[in-house]
Amino acid sequence: MNGKQYKVGIIGATGMVGQRFMTLLCNHPWFDVKVLAASGRSAGKPYREAIGDRWVMDASIPEKLADLTVLDAEKDMDQIVSQVDFVFCAVNMPKDEIRALEEKYAKAECPVISNNSANRFTPDVPMIVPEINPDHTDIIQAQRKRLGTKRGFIAVKSNCSLQSYVPAIHPLMDLGVTKVLTCTYQAISGAGKTLKNYPDIIDNVIPFIGGEEEKSEQEPLKIWGSIQGDVIVPTSSPSITAQCLRVPVQDGHMAAVFASFEKPVDLDDIISRWNSYKGVPQELELPSAPKQFLHYFTEENRPQTRLDRNLENGMAVSIGRLRRDTQYDIKFVCLSHNTLRGAAGGAVLMAELLCAKGYFD
Repeated sequence: MNGKQYKVGIIGATGMVGQRFMTLLCNHPWFDVKVLAASGRSAGKPYREAIGDRWVMDASIPEKLADLTVLDAEKDMDQIVSQVDFVFCAVNMPKDEIRALEEKYAKAECPVISNNSANRFTPDVPMIVPEINPDHTDIIQAQRKRLGTKRGFIAVKSNCSLQSYVPAIHPLMDLGVTKVLTCTYQAISGAGKTLKNYPDIIDNVIPFIGGEEEKSEQEPLKIWGSIQGDVIVPTSSPSITAQCLRVPVQDGHMAAVFASFEKPVDLDDIISRWNSYKGVPQELELPSAPKQFLHYFTEENRPQTRLDRNLENGMAVSIGRLRRDTQYDIKFVCLSHNTLRGAAGGAVLMAELLCAKGYFD
């Protein structure tokens, strides 16, 4: 970084992920929040009035942002774009409307760092987990050509459900991973809920989350895919199957994972790969990057949500209970913080990566 600060906006600032963006960005060394935007229902009000009793973060509303007037994400786009270098987008709208809105901002030469799923499978939109596929930023040149822009583009983060097991599988890919079966136990904050306003989850497990299994099975293939011409082509392997359950936990998505390999694997080698793995964010020492991305716990009862979801400010992945089924098959449990690593924090880290590569200049 050259010491420059970038002016940013948060689109969808009143939702749970938008609130998390505010807490992460209020004192960020590179990014200075200048604009908060939401739907027309909240527009025109100071943020503290617009959010009312819907603030759910443990930390208080950042004082320096509390009195910013909330703008209309759609009607006030020109005003928003004139004040920022790029925006984080976490709006709650139908997918076709989100897709149109994000492209409108990009075409107005305002880069969009999106937490939404609407553009995840647009072929020239990178879906980035910074430690895994930082090279996918290269597709932005082709996207800008399609959009007819010089600065504007869209980059998205992946679904929060796969932010635990995909990072754990990634350092093992050269061992010939053929199949991955995962069962995810997902916190209610992934649905924008709290234990206070989601009574159906108390003393209950809900064994279905609409659309989540498809995302968990398909998105990793794009993340592990390759740029071919002007598009990202998903890989065809490994084969992934997932079941996704909602559990009565506020934060933290856990995954029980079963993986098969082409050749025999050594458990000590796997643990060593996890504990030593570093990606570009660690090499560049980006502000939000955990010093150690993957942590393996040797205790038989780890990881656990209350103990490990906040590891390294919620940006690291915890792994434990590694066991062997056959010499070709292993099983383990992993955990990540879904609104930090999986949502807002992952998007901020992606923005830091793009910033370090000069995409906002």
